[in-house]
Amino acid sequence: MIFASLVFVFGFLPLFLAAYWAAPSTRMRNALLTAGSYLFYAWWRPDFVLLMLFSTFVDWQCSLRMEAHKERRRRTPWLIVSLVTNLGLLAWFKYANLVVDTIEVVGGTDLAWTDIVLPVGISFYTFQSMSYSIDVWRGEVKAVRSLLDLACFVSMFPQLVAGPIVRYKEIATQLLVRRCDLAALSAGGYLFVIGFVKKVLLADNAARIAEPVFAAVAPGFVDAWVGVAAYAVQILFDFSGYSDMAVGLGLMLGFQLPINFDAPYRSQSITEFWRRWHISLSSWLRDYLYVSLGGNRRGVARTYVNLAATMMLGGLWHGAAWTFVLWGAYQGAFLVLERFFGKSALWGRAPAPVRVACTFVVVLGGWAIFNAQGVDGLTAIYGGMFGSNGVGALPATESHAPAAWCGVVGGLLIAWFGVHSWVLARRFRAVEVLGFSVLFALALGQLAARSHTPFIYFQF
Repeated sequence: MIFASLVFVFGFLPLFLAAYWAAPSTRMRNALLTAGSYLFYAWWRPDFVLLMLFSTFVDWQCSLRMEAHKERRRRTPWLIVSLVTNLGLLAWFKYANLVVDTIEVVGGTDLAWTDIVLPVGISFYTFQSMSYSIDVWRGEVKAVRSLLDLACFVSMFPQLVAGPIVRYKEIATQLLVRRCDLAALSAGGYLFVIGFVKKVLLADNAARIAEPVFAAVAPGFVDAWVGVAAYAVQILFDFSGYSDMAVGLGLMLGFQLPINFDAPYRSQSITEFWRRWHISLSSWLRDYLYVSLGGNRRGVARTYVNLAATMMLGGLWHGAAWTFVLWGAYQGAFLVLERFFGKSALWGRAPAPVRVACTFVVVLGGWAIFNAQGVDGLTAIYGGMFGSNGVGALPATESHAPAAWCGVVGGLLIAWFGVHSWVLARRFRAVEVLGFSVLFALALGQLAARSHTPFIYFQF
């Protein structure tokens, strides 16, 4: 089940909220939220619920055993059990196909392998659950005594399958005590509507221009750059729209979930971009991977290596393809370069609009790698961007051309000049609420008329 679907908007959500708000206690609401989240996840593949439950149970038991010891050396074996379990499951389901495909290509043999189905959201809930185990090992949070509370934290459906990645210490108190009032319900509903509109009217329409370009054998200079810009709009509003909906749903349930995007295309350097893009993942990689590798505590050269390794592993987290590793290396190279120049971009002395434009061009170069369909696809799209395939022309859309172009142009204008979603939700102006209500109705109409486009990050 996905948020941008009629069955969720008119079926699951109103029925669940009615039961949730009618519950007499926080404990009962936690039980309903856990059960509802498992139902939400099981809508796609019921058997994968057992996988998530197993991971949660292992982390629950390991954390209790870590809590029983004050010395880290005696806690460490239980942390290792937790990490091996979580990373082992993630490696098997996410990367086994890549390993086999690589062996077949390099060895020129057919292993008669049946591809493993990737459980939706496994990257997100695995990182979330691991952060809890690591924080218990570090002594930053107390181990949860109740399996229900930990299961509620791991499985919470608003951010279960595509983030934001929430840490237990961020909502530990809210699991025990939280307020569910009309103000939070209204603000959350409004933020959900904003995210829904961003996803359906902007991201889904921009996809109709981006997809043909990335599927083309030899896109020209114009269509390559326009197609990559369209994909930049698609991935921003697809993912930030989902995050808005997740945060909005959290508010409707009484939870304050972290903001995940902060106008990333207004960044003036790649370093700043990663402080604004997918904030919960960036901070997770910093606190649990970069710091664990040594951070900047072991000299300049080691700092550069740690930065590059963190970004390459972060790229691999996004998907089982070597293009994701290359994308991570691309991002890491710019971060290392900017660190060398004092966390400043090469264009750091230019006027602010030029700094934003230069950073955006670098980001587009990264999105071309990120969305390329293998090495051949990357060669084709980069060939077009560098002019080796001719001048080209504006991409042609098979249908809904006006909506597609409005999605791209409108998306870029909003990305650079628009008001933050959470600012709109806080000020709650009547005219703006009315305007988004009309846009929400249009989005529902588009959803009913066309097949929906799945969220991009569901595949990660």
